[in-house]
Amino acid sequence: MGHRVFIETGAGEGSGYTDQEYVDAGATILETAKQVWSSVDMMVKVKEPLESEYELMKEGLILYTYLHLAANEALTKALLKNKVTSIAYETITDDFGGLPLLKPMSEVAGRLSVQEGAKYLEKPFGGRGVLLSGVPGVPKAKVVIIGGGVVGTNAAKIAVGMGAEVSILDRSIRRLEQLDTIFGNTIQTLYSTPAILASQLETADLVIGAVLIPGASAPKLVKKDMLKNMRPGSVIVDVAIDQGGCIETSKITYHDNPTFIVDGVVHYCVANMPGATPRTSTQALTNATLDYGLKIASGDLETLIREDKHLANGFNTYLGHCVIHEVASATGVAYTPLMSLLSLR
Repeated sequence: MGHRVFIETGAGEGSGYTDQEYVDAGATILETAKQVWSSVDMMVKVKEPLESEYELMKEGLILYTYLHLAANEALTKALLKNKVTSIAYETITDDFGGLPLLKPMSEVAGRLSVQEGAKYLEKPFGGRGVLLSGVPGVPKAKVVIIGGGVVGTNAAKIAVGMGAEVSILDRSIRRLEQLDTIFGNTIQTLYSTPAILASQLETADLVIGAVLIPGASAPKLVKKDMLKNMRPGSVIVDVAIDQGGCIETSKITYHDNPTFIVDGVVHYCVANMPGATPRTSTQALTNATLDYGLKIASGDLETLIREDKHLANGFNTYLGHCVIHEVASATGVAYTPLMSLLSLR
């Protein structure tokens, strides 16, 4: 498309792509992240900038990545201070009411959540020693999924496939009807209320937190006092941790130390779950983000905002202003409607 592409050396190794493959495709390899930041007009990442990268951001830079700003006040303020145009994968929308750039990673995370939960139910990993499928004459494990969106649906697919007893809780009757049509009698659908959730937690072996409010912090649906009534050695996988988590006792963990225990309940709260399967995740994410990225790189931003309402929804900060209400509300910064800024550029 006529653009110059700069990549930090070794950036693709974790996903199985060598520097030479990028060179063969026409890219220029640079030795450090700092060199890349200083060389580009548009930075494409997978996750939000690290704190050490805040000082590398420059005015007018376009940042295109997952941001999850509602759960990150410091990053929000750094983007505003440096007048970075930030476009978040997770808030771009489509004609079907979906989040097309969040979907592939939600699919990966949803499927991984059961895979990881099954592992941490094993006794050597701190779990209660339960096999999801059970065996003839022995009960199946009970999997409770909070939220029936993309994450929850994909978690259910794997949990059902592994032979578990599965319940999905959601507050949308329409979504519960859709799930009932998809899964039939292989799952139980339940309208989510505090009382229903509490009763389900008491008998759960594995709980998947799959709640999403686009652009906003996740609500804390599972309270700390609920854990005391859960089975010792049961497991919680909080996929919503990127948005602050939907479990009150959750805190961000990493792949090298993914779990901790509160009141006898194992918590898995890795904020970048798809990073565990980087080859699959890279391909799935690129399939979704590349066309939008080329559109951003090749077009006038003001024209794009006016002509593509779904891409406009991806803008989180612009010209030193926060232009997404949910982020402003969650982080305590001022909100400015995006359209009101177009004549100021």
